[in-house]
Amino acid sequence: FYCSKTPSTLDSILLTPIKRQVSDMAVQNSSLSKLQSLNGIFAIYKKQGPTSADVLNTLKKALLKEAGVANPNPRKRKKQPLKIGHGGTLDSNAYGVLVVGIGEGTKMLTTMLAGSKKYRAVAEFGKATDTLDVTGNVVEEKSYDHITKEAFEEKLKQFTGEIMQVPPLYSALKKDGQRMSVLLKQGQEVEAKPARPVTVYSLSLQDFSPPYFTIDVECGGGFYVRSLVDDLAKALSSCAHIKELTRTKQGQFTLEEHALKEDRWTWTDISQALQPCPKPAGQQKNAKKAKSKHKPTSSESEGDNGDQND
Repeated sequence: FYCSKTPSTLDSILLTPIKRQVSDMAVQNSSLSKLQSLNGIFAIYKKQGPTSADVLNTLKKALLKEAGVANPNPRKRKKQPLKIGHGGTLDSNAYGVLVVGIGEGTKMLTTMLAGSKKYRAVAEFGKATDTLDVTGNVVEEKSYDHITKEAFEEKLKQFTGEIMQVPPLYSALKKDGQRMSVLLKQGQEVEAKPARPVTVYSLSLQDFSPPYFTIDVECGGGFYVRSLVDDLAKALSSCAHIKELTRTKQGQFTLEEHALKEDRWTWTDISQALQPCPKPAGQQKNAKKAKSKHKPTSSESEGDNGDQND
């Protein structure tokens, strides 16, 4: 056997694919580590159609793919390289702000669930559906000619403040560990959950063009706009269902300023939009001790103030 290549040249040829593979793995590990370093909350735009869980899985898959993870399976529960969650379900038919927690930011989502949210709802008088929105089957029809704009606005006052509300049967609430909406679709009988206290901070009529009307709602956690529209119509001796629902704000995140659309679900865009997790109390105390031992320069002081403002 004769080869014109010297041993060192031959070794180089044989080892090149291995070196390239090692290099690719190093780049992938670096990209994944960079992704896993994200800790905080941000907002994305949920479009009409998919569930909130579907949207979250799409986001997760996009981020893992960008980080070089081959064939990412966002639905897999165990040994996930990325921890991610959302701060409050939006109905499939609804669109708007969906707050997402990533890394340690998932621990901040409980606050988002209980916090203030704003919605705009377009509804239709005269028809009630089993789901209380346009996706359901019509189960009742009633006249609405007697309802005036003045009567409508007066009735809104009764649904402002601390009120009692029965959640809709078709919801993400669970019975025996399964979602009520899933049980109903399987043909099982489901009893309505008991009325519970909810908070409406503000409620206003934006448009009144019967059979359609548009309202803006600011509410607390656990509130269902579908139930509000249903109860409001009943109080006016009619019936109604939601045609279109938009979450325009959740916490500090607004639809216009903060909700990232799907083409911006990247590490760069998310890292820029991210609201970081507050430092644990222990870390803050240690930081104060360290500062007391070292008097900062003027430029360092400005940097510290900037971190606090963030």
